[in-house]
Amino acid sequence: MYRFLLTPRWWGINVFVLLAIPFCVFMGSWQLSRFEDRMQDHRAATERIDPADRAPARPLDELLPVDKETSGELATVSGRYGEQLLVPNRELDGRTGFYVLTLLRTDEGKALPVVRGWLPGAADADRAPAAPSGEVTVTGSLQASETPGSNGVPVQGGLPAGQTSAISAAALVNLVPDDLYDAWITLDKADSGMKAVPATAPQDTGLDLKAFQNLGYTGEWFVFAGFVVFMWFRLLRREVEFLRDAELGLLPDTADRADDDRSREAEPAP
Repeated sequence: MYRFLLTPRWWGINVFVLLAIPFCVFMGSWQLSRFEDRMQDHRAATERIDPADRAPARPLDELLPVDKETSGELATVSGRYGEQLLVPNRELDGRTGFYVLTLLRTDEGKALPVVRGWLPGAADADRAPAAPSGEVTVTGSLQASETPGSNGVPVQGGLPAGQTSAISAAALVNLVPDDLYDAWITLDKADSGMKAVPATAPQDTGLDLKAFQNLGYTGEWFVFAGFVVFMWFRLLRREVEFLRDAELGLLPDTADRADDDRSREAEPAP
């Protein structure tokens, strides 16, 4: 009954099925591993920015360059405050306000952007408290340079003097004369009545659309594998039913069908 499985046609079908199923399972498992990696990155990033779970502060130089492993870690650095800028249109606790950003000049001769706090309302330099004078040591959450249009950073242009839309060396290079660190920190305790700006998880570590796309692709690949198995059994069943019908004589004889076809062709056209 099942000798037809050894015919060239079924050899081709069987080889395709034997290759397609492992491939679909492999791709589904790979997409699932990508989702799990993003979940792990999200958990690790959340722990690093959670004050209760963070490790003790370390010198800034030990944490550079900023990556997924060091973003959100507590950093400590000493220097003198210099030029101050405002970062408008930043939300905190459901309200719109602005960051007070002050450059900290370190002994290495470079400037580190420090977000000293947040104030509600429109950006106004007169409302921004002056930075402490003299040598200071600050401790805050290390953050990677921002990219406009991602992680909630607005895309803005034409800002007044003394303001910047993004906190990054690329955005600040034309605003200040200092050599800049490609990083910034936000103080855990804001200065002079301002509200502290919480650290954010680095890009590509949250449960964003990409993470759920990986999960969706996982389901699709496993569905494809199941569909291949379903179609193979369906073709097998049809083949078996066809052979059984032929053995029982339920199929019209090929010669009889040919005679019927010739008789219809010989009939005169109406």
